[in-house]
Amino acid sequence: MSLIVQKFGGTSVGSVERIEQVAEKVAKFRRQGHDVVVVVSAMSGETNRLIELAHQVQERPVPREMDVLISTGEQVTTALLSMALDKRGVKARSYTGGQVRILTDDAHTKARIREIDDQRLHASLAEGYVLVVAGFQGVDEHGNITTLGRGGSDTTAVALAAALKADECQIYTDVDGVYTTDPRVVDGARRLDRITFEEMLEMASMGSKVLQIRAVEFAGKYQVPLRVLHSFQDGPGTLITLEDTQQMETPTIAGIAFNRDEAKLTVEGVPDMPGIAYHILGPIGDANIEVDVIVQNISHDKTTDFTFTVGRNDLPRAREVLQQVAQEINAREVTADSRIAKVSVVGVGMRSHAGVASQMFQALAEVGINIQMITTSEIKISVIIEEKFLELAVRALHSSFGLDREPMDESAA
Repeated sequence: MSLIVQKFGGTSVGSVERIEQVAEKVAKFRRQGHDVVVVVSAMSGETNRLIELAHQVQERPVPREMDVLISTGEQVTTALLSMALDKRGVKARSYTGGQVRILTDDAHTKARIREIDDQRLHASLAEGYVLVVAGFQGVDEHGNITTLGRGGSDTTAVALAAALKADECQIYTDVDGVYTTDPRVVDGARRLDRITFEEMLEMASMGSKVLQIRAVEFAGKYQVPLRVLHSFQDGPGTLITLEDTQQMETPTIAGIAFNRDEAKLTVEGVPDMPGIAYHILGPIGDANIEVDVIVQNISHDKTTDFTFTVGRNDLPRAREVLQQVAQEINAREVTADSRIAKVSVVGVGMRSHAGVASQMFQALAEVGINIQMITTSEIKISVIIEEKFLELAVRALHSSFGLDREPMDESAA
């Protein structure tokens, strides 16, 4: 017998029919002798409906009351799933975040989990109940309802698995695992049997929407084995875990990630003097705009061109800030480009394999793609290119690194 935490998202519980299917899946695990804790999201579309109602009443809803409102969606799902399990002869008990005592800070609509009181959960599990917990929510020290923000249900599931020392946390979604890249872009994209926390973090930060970054960070910190599975199709899914140092041949590259949500800003003719980077990026940070790739080039006339990328939605505001900065530092001009994209190769195998960068650059050169900017980390190399070449780049890199082939030591799924 093992303890499993299972999380089902909004699409998986989007109708009564689908809730019945989830109940059948959960009941199967329970009949096999496993202890099961289920974390559920609101039914698909419900949270958006509640947010729309709030905005009909108040242009800028009070955050505390917004949390009270949008937390109700998950409570509906917990009750319905508990009923569906009871109908199947499975003892089930629903819990809100407050009943579990998922204690958070008081940052309404984007709270962070501080601790979980697992005593009530362990007691109910000992009595033979399947526990159905509302994801996405908790309470602060004063008993106020809080919500965890985007991806909150994934985070709830991982946090509960960590607190309960679960054997595995299973995230059920509308895909059957983590792929080497987006199958909609590359026909030969392959489902990975396993991937490390580090690799999954990089893939998620680069645009992979299978798991939320915050949940992967939490799982890595507390070493909670995560498995991504399809809600309504049987299969092994993808296990996300620690790096296996015993594995004889770690694949050099786990996957190709990409992000279309990129824009580039360049401040030209910047005086080359100490502190100039702060003068440029300080006001950008003050405007709560996140900066990604940064490149600075010094020219022969002792001026520099300072280039960086931001999210595409932040481009108008960032450009406005930079226009003012350029005047203050006597820069020549500010230019912007929203027709770019970022492509990354990701893999822990880079640590022990040389030549990854040169192979990447060669593959892009062979299909005539120019690289505008480059950034690297220990297990990732990212390049900025023209957006129109994005899919061509992803296919070229996927093929170059052999990701459409099954690894020699990987067992058949």
